[in-house]
Amino acid sequence: MYNMIIPKARKLTDSQLEEIRRIASEFDCDIGIVVGASRNIYAILGEERRELLINRISGLEYIDRVEGVDAPFKLMDRRSALAANEISIGGGTAGREPLFIAGQCTIDPKEPGLFLETAAAVKEAGAHVLRGGVWKPRTMPYSYQGDDRALEIILEARSRTGLPINIEVMDSHQLGLAVEARADMIQVGTRNALNYSLLKEIGNQTAEAGTCILLKRGRHMSDVNEFLACAEYLAANGNPNVMLCPRGTLPTLGEYRSHPDESITPLIKEKTWAPVVVDPSHSVGRAAYVPACSLAAMAYGADGLCIETHVHPRKGIGDDPKQAIRPAALRSLLKEARQVWDMRNRYR
Repeated sequence: MYNMIIPKARKLTDSQLEEIRRIASEFDCDIGIVVGASRNIYAILGEERRELLINRISGLEYIDRVEGVDAPFKLMDRRSALAANEISIGGGTAGREPLFIAGQCTIDPKEPGLFLETAAAVKEAGAHVLRGGVWKPRTMPYSYQGDDRALEIILEARSRTGLPINIEVMDSHQLGLAVEARADMIQVGTRNALNYSLLKEIGNQTAEAGTCILLKRGRHMSDVNEFLACAEYLAANGNPNVMLCPRGTLPTLGEYRSHPDESITPLIKEKTWAPVVVDPSHSVGRAAYVPACSLAAMAYGADGLCIETHVHPRKGIGDDPKQAIRPAALRSLLKEARQVWDMRNRYR
């Protein structure tokens, strides 16, 4: 059992928060703040089952209620006070309509025109968010690791297209630059899905801005609870605007890059309110397989897709030559994905 404090107003004043913290400290507890879109939530951290503690906080005139939920996840659980939290980006709200993220795997600083052309093309195809790899986690230390200069390119693309941008970060330096640039969506890649220190830092640094976080499922994860626990780190450190992103796991399956895991979506949705945005590109790893994986993901209940797209895949770097689809294919795919979305919703 855990408890969350729901204030009557949108958020507590400084003096109200100080009073509640003083009460909590008498019971060796602290108060965690989660910045929601419409209301802040305050979690009691520590041994919080003491009836007297709950009663004293509930009796304060500015508190609406103290909610208790019997679940391992204080904030990500679908029954928590955050269940009404809505995440809006790119002109839409996740879950109300499908969300489509598209763009290059890797931005090549030597070819900025290719990315700017791709950005314009994915917007025309119907994407809501522009993705682009500024920094890249690579298996081999000799492979291209990204470049700070690529950040200026994706910012230029945002300025030209008006699309919000998705940037993956892997350390404090990159996070600081992304936050300073006001990245609309920060991506946590599969290799950092279990990097709890980084998750805490991302939650802390993006809480006030309400930045969206796209959290990818770790390649070695097999348990939904472990995935949600990673999201809990982000929410518990202030930012609940988390989207969960299945992207394939190990072991690989045949010619696929990974073992496709879009079918995990219903299991995730049974436990959490968070939107699910599937990445078919890294799941299957080949452009020819991406459309089928995308439509399967939508049929399984995904709230959106993250698809690698490039105007000239053969000229790309990183994974683009192998798994990026062209903008024309993206346009057709998004149209079909919307049809699956509509069909799926008719049978709910």
